[in-house]
Amino acid sequence: MSVSPDAVVPADLVAALRRDGHVFVHAAELQPRLASDVGLSDWPQVAQSWDDMPLDAYMADGGRYRRRRYGVFSAGRDGAIARESHQPHWQSTDYNRLNGGIARWFEPIADDIGASASIQAVLQCCRGAFNALAPDTPHWHIEMHQFRIEAALDEAGQPTPEGIHRDGVDYVMVLLVRRENIACGTTTIHAPDGALLGSFTLTDTFDATLLDDHRVFHGVTPVVPIDARAPAFRDVLVVTFRGADAPTDPLP
Repeated sequence: MSVSPDAVVPADLVAALRRDGHVFVHAAELQPRLASDVGLSDWPQVAQSWDDMPLDAYMADGGRYRRRRYGVFSAGRDGAIARESHQPHWQSTDYNRLNGGIARWFEPIADDIGASASIQAVLQCCRGAFNALAPDTPHWHIEMHQFRIEAALDEAGQPTPEGIHRDGVDYVMVLLVRRENIACGTTTIHAPDGALLGSFTLTDTFDATLLDDHRVFHGVTPVVPIDARAPAFRDVLVVTFRGADAPTDPLP
């Protein structure tokens, strides 16, 4: 399943990302572009897949507020985007002071979800934007994370428990899938010296931010329930791109 990247990636989005190192994209702009080629006909089934995720068993703070699935893909500058065999997620403690330094084996994203038209549309959109920013990168290593952050009165949900950080990749997309009965969850963007560059809240399905991970840091404020009697959570899809030929920290 393939689509011309130029069909879904507006030039002004790429220009803003090149200029500022980050860009917030409203759902009203992004959703029609994702739907224009590959399509989003299976989005309800994709969004529903957030409902059966296991707890993240690697939380060094002891928190039980994060559910997660993970998958790895690879791609050239065009053509098919391939699902790779399941493998651990690795970050050094330079990038993740809380949970880094170990190989984390998360449950895999379901095969049918990874191969869905909606997920392929998101991946194609990311590749189009990041190709434009990195014209000399021939191959991409892509990691995808499904996150559900749950909130309760006795335990606020921490979308970024490691604090303000970089991910240790080249580029990042964070896409909101669903917010249910929560307040807060504001994304903040920072310069390497900590200076605040911007802030916004992902509120609508398909609201998204794209980041140049070499240039900016990011974080998200904790989420809390509005009604303590009802389920409260924040579902996001995080996709990271790294040049496949770039050196990376080895697994221990």
